[in-house]
Amino acid sequence: MKSLINLAAQNLLANIRDAICLQPTEHALVIFDTEAPLTKIITDGYRAALPGADFLEFRTETPEEILARINSLTAGDAVILVQSTNFRLNEFRLRIEMFKRGLKTIEHLHLSRLPEEQFERYIRALEYDPPYYRPLGHALKNKLDAANEIIVECAGTRLTYTGGMEPTKLNIGDYTGMKNVGGSFPIGEVFTEAKDLTQVNGAALVFGFAGDDHRVRIVTPFRVEITKGILEAGSDAPPEFTHIIDLIKADEEVLVRELGLGLNPAMGKHALVSDITAFERQKGVHLSLGEKHAIYAKPGLHRRKGRYHIDIFVDVEKILVDGQIIFLNESFHV
Repeated sequence: MKSLINLAAQNLLANIRDAICLQPTEHALVIFDTEAPLTKIITDGYRAALPGADFLEFRTETPEEILARINSLTAGDAVILVQSTNFRLNEFRLRIEMFKRGLKTIEHLHLSRLPEEQFERYIRALEYDPPYYRPLGHALKNKLDAANEIIVECAGTRLTYTGGMEPTKLNIGDYTGMKNVGGSFPIGEVFTEAKDLTQVNGAALVFGFAGDDHRVRIVTPFRVEITKGILEAGSDAPPEFTHIIDLIKADEEVLVRELGLGLNPAMGKHALVSDITAFERQKGVHLSLGEKHAIYAKPGLHRRKGRYHIDIFVDVEKILVDGQIIFLNESFHV
């Protein structure tokens, strides 16, 4: 346990120093709970990394007391949320309240979803390496933003995007020029989607998806078909996946929206972290299914109106952008 706390302290300090860039003159407030074993380890890691911070246990305070503590901070200070599930004050998520006040934020979500054998993997995924994430993230953004054609190849399948992509968003610990500093951790992702969703066609192999409980399942890769941006499960899809597809179909089209490239090398097909919020940063490709997307608006698809945004993980072998290989042998090449 002590070794995990020490490793957590080391990686958390790097996020504080190099990602959100908390200065010695700026204050930190850590809001935590004690409901899951991993929250205790992460909280103790912050106690070691931030000896001058204030610590507040969420369940022992009223919403008014918590807001009063937050309101005592000034813009540029940091609030760190260590959560077994997801803290809320009335109908609001705490992270949204932080950003409204100009506070830097680090959020650890749904730590109760991780079994003990994944604790070390999650903590290693918190490692922040700016010379890796920042150049790679920006290089991928430049490629994707200029792309006319993207091809995602699996063993025996090809998924093609044509007609250009929406502006690529970065989650690489570089908040230069951004209104909000911080977000959910671990980090390591760039994402976009097709400008015209009907220009997504082909097939792919899926090795993972989240069930109704928001925990990721790793399965034998199965085939999905995408025609004009609409996904259909293949005959070899697991029953649990077809159930999810049927749930989406009952309310909306099974649109393939987000194309996400995860950069975090600590997670992957053979290195599971069960929580979907963390695992979407796994090194590789994920797609989102359903009409919901909080970032990109489309005609007839309001950002807040869709109900489903369900991530699936592609058993990718190669990615080409305008004929140039950018992913091969489980590594990015840009």
